[in-house]
Amino acid sequence: MIGPGKIALGIGLALYIGATGAQGLPQARPQSVGLSADRLQRIDGLIEDAIEQGQIAGAVAMIGRDGRTAFLESYGMADIDDGEAMQTDTLFRFASMTKPITSLAVMMLYEQGHFLLNDPVSKYVPELANPEVLVITDNGQRGSVPSAAEITIHDLLTHTSGLSYRFIAFGEPQATLARLYEQAGVSDGLIQNEGQIADLTRRVGELPLMFEPGSEWAYGLSIDVLGRLVEVVAQMTLAEFFESQIFEPLGISDTRFFLDAAAAERLASVYSSAEDGSLIELGPGPKEIGTFRFSTDFHYDGPQSYYSGGGGLISTASDYARFLQMMLNGGELDGVRLLSPKTVEFMTRNQIGELNVSSGVKFGLGFAVIDDPGLVGETQSAGNYYWGGIFNTSFFVDPSERLFAILLTQRYPADATNLRNRFISAVYQAMME
Repeated sequence: MIGPGKIALGIGLALYIGATGAQGLPQARPQSVGLSADRLQRIDGLIEDAIEQGQIAGAVAMIGRDGRTAFLESYGMADIDDGEAMQTDTLFRFASMTKPITSLAVMMLYEQGHFLLNDPVSKYVPELANPEVLVITDNGQRGSVPSAAEITIHDLLTHTSGLSYRFIAFGEPQATLARLYEQAGVSDGLIQNEGQIADLTRRVGELPLMFEPGSEWAYGLSIDVLGRLVEVVAQMTLAEFFESQIFEPLGISDTRFFLDAAAAERLASVYSSAEDGSLIELGPGPKEIGTFRFSTDFHYDGPQSYYSGGGGLISTASDYARFLQMMLNGGELDGVRLLSPKTVEFMTRNQIGELNVSSGVKFGLGFAVIDDPGLVGETQSAGNYYWGGIFNTSFFVDPSERLFAILLTQRYPADATNLRNRFISAVYQAMME
């Protein structure tokens, strides 16, 4: 069944709009790029079942291979109460899927010779000089000691800087840091914020780190700090850099930090599960769940000067596909080169040595990297790189298969039903060549 707003690129259902189409990349029938149209229908069943069970309101799924869109479909509703069907060009809060694009910006400036990756970030953002490390004694006393090392740009790209997130408060030392971040007004980047990203670096520069830079892996505000590095080095806001140096050159037209009223109408609503298991919309206004503070409307209501490089972008599947295809092409798309193939290779391999993100997973520069598929326990290729966002957006790239896939929904908590991994499995079972 093809629901409202759904485009199927299968046998007899292909929608072609010129050579490249309105969806960002040239379009192809699945079988022409080694995918089974029949088996791709299992993705329909997977997502439609999640909608029927009230796990999600709607979704957009996309698969690209050999530089072409082989599968692009929308399912269910973008807004249930308004009766708005999901469309393939619906806008989504990409949250942490912003991080790979900020990492791209950093590596573009690196290639231009502005800095080395092992440079202390304080060389460019001096408020981060002379960091201290949090110490919690056996009797619960809290203090700090001078760090033996400065935070490097490489530490920030790999999440080994010692910075944390305010919403990550599970045990120590994260819980203590979360309280310190809250007291200092440090934002996770997902709520209306006065001021600019420079305020973040000033505030975290006055607080201790969770550990010595380079010694552990921990998810945190590192990429937001890198957004400030981009501003300092490029002498423009992060939004201006993204638009002039990445989005416009790549033909990405729907990706931005903030929306006007017309564009906000295309933004999917965020849902969560009510106590009875039904979906409930997380409407406008600040929300607070533990130490996690967020709002679903900050992209179009409130101040519009805080550009979170770690979580602030709105985008579409087709826009993000152009970014991923550029990476798959070794840094080039449609004659526009942003990175060299060697730099892309460097970004997408293990950069954290013996440290781990999780079992079988390492981290590159802006992406998690599959090191051992057997330990991950899912059908993937070694060398895959991926990431996702807290409102249930995700992607993965398989260089060995010349393939990427994107799955977008809007719910919190993200992927409570593990739809992402089931989608990955459904993509691979459709590959015939």
